[in-house]
Amino acid sequence: MKHLLNITDYSTEELQALIDKAVFIISDPWAYNHSCEGKKLATLFFEPSTRTRLSFEAAMLELGGRVISVTGAGGSSVTKGETLADTARTVSCYADVIAVRHPLAGSARAMANSSAIPIINAGDGGHYHPTQTLADLLTVYREKGKLGGLRIGICGDLLYGRTVHSLIDAMSRYEGNSFVLISPKELMVPPYYTEKLGELGIPFVQTDDLDEALPEIDMLYMTRIQRERFEDPAQYEKLAGRYILDAARMKRASDDCIVLHPLPRVDEISTDFDSDPRAVYFTQAFNGKIMRKALILKLLAGKEHPDNTDLSPEGEKLFRDDTLSCTNSRCVCTHERGIRKEFYTDRHGTVRCAYCDQPVTAAKE
Repeated sequence: MKHLLNITDYSTEELQALIDKAVFIISDPWAYNHSCEGKKLATLFFEPSTRTRLSFEAAMLELGGRVISVTGAGGSSVTKGETLADTARTVSCYADVIAVRHPLAGSARAMANSSAIPIINAGDGGHYHPTQTLADLLTVYREKGKLGGLRIGICGDLLYGRTVHSLIDAMSRYEGNSFVLISPKELMVPPYYTEKLGELGIPFVQTDDLDEALPEIDMLYMTRIQRERFEDPAQYEKLAGRYILDAARMKRASDDCIVLHPLPRVDEISTDFDSDPRAVYFTQAFNGKIMRKALILKLLAGKEHPDNTDLSPEGEKLFRDDTLSCTNSRCVCTHERGIRKEFYTDRHGTVRCAYCDQPVTAAKE
């Protein structure tokens, strides 16, 4: 059994196979419409969602399968104190695959440790969102005809943006890519990612100037400033509306610079740009459904895969150590009872939490 917790769980060859399957589905929409008959997808969404939840459900229904759902924590037994591990064990009795969204980093991994069926991470807090990245990859591939040799601009909330983190992890594996990371200093991408880019020899620059970056990039990935990730509302209000892309501003960019956005948008892309052929964010939403079809087909193909819950995002083996403790208040392991705390050592020798990837400290006696 293989889960999808992080985009790096799949090799570039596996990702290309999913893309190829998606391209075929687009060319022949009816080819797989009975492939999942008798199968059930459980969608467990403890955070609000429109595109991700509905695209998963539409994908399964169009494959001939069925869907059972929980929307919001209030609709599940977590309000009674049930752990995510027990939720996973229970839902495994009713479904064949689970897509889960949860506000805590590492929540999908916590469920995968106990699940008897494949777990798909549909967003774990500000950590990862690998199926959005599948949609992004298909969109770039269809629009550009390639996934390498691109100058990639990413703008907005790069600190808490889970779609950003997964996109960097994915696109850094394709030869010839470089990054322009555009954000206010308060929302810069976590050092973990810039360190990885530096070690891999991938060129990148960090800037707060979108206008300066636009003429230099092949694609722009816009993101919203996420109100729900801020503990201090005043900090959000300070940063909200920092970047607004409109038709006039996009005159600075090349004629083939595509603009993506994981949606929903607030005010960071003006509607006057929607009719521009470079605006591909609604095509991107459609591509999300198609790639989730390809993913469900892969996970329910009946073939055994090596379990990937015992590996870190960098492929290192996980270990347990009672003298270590994660102190990240947004990590699932600081909230869940009885969780199996695990760690890994990165290439610098820094010990990190397997759930949120943050450095850990010695546990207090």
